[in-house]
Amino acid sequence: MNIDAGRACAMYHDEHVRNVKASVIQCDGIWSFTYAKQKNIKTATAAPEGAGDTWTWTAIDSGSKLIVSYMVGGRDSEYAIGFMDDLHDRLTNRAPLTTDGHKAYLEAVEGAFGGDVDYAQLIKLYGNAPGSRSVPLKGGPTRP
Repeated sequence: MNIDAGRACAMYHDEHVRNVKASVIQCDGIWSFTYAKQKNIKTATAAPEGAGDTWTWTAIDSGSKLIVSYMVGGRDSEYAIGFMDDLHDRLTNRAPLTTDGHKAYLEAVEGAFGGDVDYAQLIKLYGNAPGSRSVPLKGGPTRP
């Protein structure tokens, strides 16, 4: 029953989320795993085909919160290209597009949109700035 409901929802989205006039598209990937984490597949007993790391690619219109496009699968350039092609086919306007720093997006965005896109990658830097202390003092800001 869950499989039937999922297929029905996917078909509905595919048929009806078309010709979208978006304000700003924000793309991101959500990591999860199927059956077992990728690093544990070799030692897992009876791991089914498709087991391991699973990524859900999402493209959300920040104005309406509509998920314009999504794809579930791996995190490589083949999936990035398919995802961006699908997103492009659903939009009717040139909307600003933001992704994370995953390199596969570069080729995929260029292939799907060509020069007809206002594209930026948001690259998050984690950790401490060079020369800063690693632990805040007494709950306050870190000191140089």
